[in-house]
Amino acid sequence: MLPGQRSESSPDSGGPFEAQWARTLELVAGADEIDLICHICPDGDALGSALAAGLALRGLGKRVRVSFGDDPQIIPESLSFLPGQELIVPAAEVPAAPALVLAFDAASEERLGLLRDKAFAAGELVVLDHHASNPGFGTVRLIDPAAPATAVLVDELLRRLRVPLDRSIAACLYTGIATDTGSFKYRATTPATHEMAGRMLATGIRHDLISRQLWDTTSFGFLKVLAGALDRAAFEPEEAGGHGLVWTWVPYQDLALFGVTVEEIEGLIDVLRKPAEADVALVLKQDPDGTLRGSCRSRGAVDVAAVCARLGGGGHVFAAGFSARDGVPETVERFRVALAEECAR
Repeated sequence: MLPGQRSESSPDSGGPFEAQWARTLELVAGADEIDLICHICPDGDALGSALAAGLALRGLGKRVRVSFGDDPQIIPESLSFLPGQELIVPAAEVPAAPALVLAFDAASEERLGLLRDKAFAAGELVVLDHHASNPGFGTVRLIDPAAPATAVLVDELLRRLRVPLDRSIAACLYTGIATDTGSFKYRATTPATHEMAGRMLATGIRHDLISRQLWDTTSFGFLKVLAGALDRAAFEPEEAGGHGLVWTWVPYQDLALFGVTVEEIEGLIDVLRKPAEADVALVLKQDPDGTLRGSCRSRGAVDVAAVCARLGGGGHVFAAGFSARDGVPETVERFRVALAEECAR
């Protein structure tokens, strides 16, 4: 969001949200040490937002730690270029009761993983997020479902802190908005989104190299995993209220065989969602302990955030996810039932 621009639904539009911004600035100003955390298995918006804020706050003289609640912490190769990664510490190094925590892009407290209890033990927990499914946790809530990315809220935070953009901060923020808008293809993209991207580009960042790293670079092993996933893909035209469902899954054995991480196959859903015959696409990815991570997308006929919420997950209307401990057949059947219930509403 550009300075001076406001939308009625945005946390920087005045009214009760103005008090939230004022409180956030007050907390940041009074803190010497700040812990910045994002959701587990961070994507470009989560990690980009946290690192942008970390770089900015360090520039203001604050002692900052950036972390996320996974053990081990794995940063996807596609995000290895992000500046500020020297600020990242293991979850175990975050104090048991931090004075001030800023949480980025976490749609629910469960998405904080190993850092959940520490975040809730903090003196203050400021939540910056844009997921419509966010239940509203934290002591200060800057949650804007109209924002295309959490990076937009971080951009506003830095504007209010009077932190000038540099290339490092801009690279992190650009990554956030580019990833969560699908390279500016998703419906949430607005004129203000492009204007923000333009301000990032004006700092001199190499957006072409960022885009290549985000979307056009994989290992050969990914191609082998992709081939197996596509071979297992199933099309069910009667599901989703007749709008169609296409789904597949990736066993952990495939990942281990070809040396591919779960994080590397996040983009698989963008391949599976291409068939015109299906409105909803679902990919189940298996962790070493058997947990299934579900990623789903909708072309517009179905609110997949509501579907995933029925399964304990959440996200955006057209892009959401959930986790499951059941087997693949049981999980897919639960998804079908949730999908049918949502389409029957």
